[in-house]
Amino acid sequence: MISRRGLLKLIGGGIVSMAALGGYAFAVEPLARLNVTRYKLTPPNWTPGLKLRAVVLTDIHACEPWMPASRIASICRQANSLGGDITLLLGDYVAGMNLVTSYVHSSEWSKALATLEAPLGVHAVMGNHDWYLARQERCPRSNSANACLDYQAGVISEQNRAWLDSLAFQAVEQGISLVHGGWNDPLDEYLRPSQAYFDALPGSCFASGHTHVQYLWQGQGKVYCNPGSVGQPRDGDPRAAFATWDGKAFELHRVEYDIAQVQQAMARAGFTPYFYENLDKGTQIGGRISSIEGL
Repeated sequence: MISRRGLLKLIGGGIVSMAALGGYAFAVEPLARLNVTRYKLTPPNWTPGLKLRAVVLTDIHACEPWMPASRIASICRQANSLGGDITLLLGDYVAGMNLVTSYVHSSEWSKALATLEAPLGVHAVMGNHDWYLARQERCPRSNSANACLDYQAGVISEQNRAWLDSLAFQAVEQGISLVHGGWNDPLDEYLRPSQAYFDALPGSCFASGHTHVQYLWQGQGKVYCNPGSVGQPRDGDPRAAFATWDGKAFELHRVEYDIAQVQQAMARAGFTPYFYENLDKGTQIGGRISSIEGL
């Protein structure tokens, strides 16, 4: 079930979706050992007895060997298995750097994302890398990202580029406010939550991505979640990250995958350890760990 108002369109028979409420899940082949942390967070004025489960996905960054179409398909299967009422995508579907062995064509990742389904629909917003590619803009701070964009601009179909271009910068679904970055800059803000920040915004429930740092915050009358990153966690935990929301509590999840296999593939492709030794540490290339406090 796809809602145009929910910012989703068909891409060559594929649907890209992302979730900001209820439940959110990322999985990697093979699925293994989820580590769950439970938080008792209930939105203000939530209707007693109302149950709503949402699946939220963000920062997929499709590319080889980090995030091939097969891994995206695995993530979608796991997301569907959670039985969410609604699925939300928070942006950055395309690769964000040129340190890859090959690029996953939009026709491939769109077909994988097309398998996402939920009774209340699958809804998506735009990320900063999606904006750069759709509008032929340059990344203001990364030469490697621009090299990646140059390549992708030459292979993306016009239909898929138009789909990216059609996405809105932010949305509200089932009472949850969704953006990729933050509410001051929906595409490129590195959000550091605070009471003052969210008091200036309407609503009580918020979700965004972009930082690749999994995080939960609850203030007075406000709840915020960043589910983290499936493709490139940078918060010191190398496992793929996701979160779920069932209307009563958020849960943060992590799932392991075969990092050594990815590192070996990059070595065979000619990359030096500098470009892949961060994978088993969950850091940026170069070893820096990202944190909300450091933003």
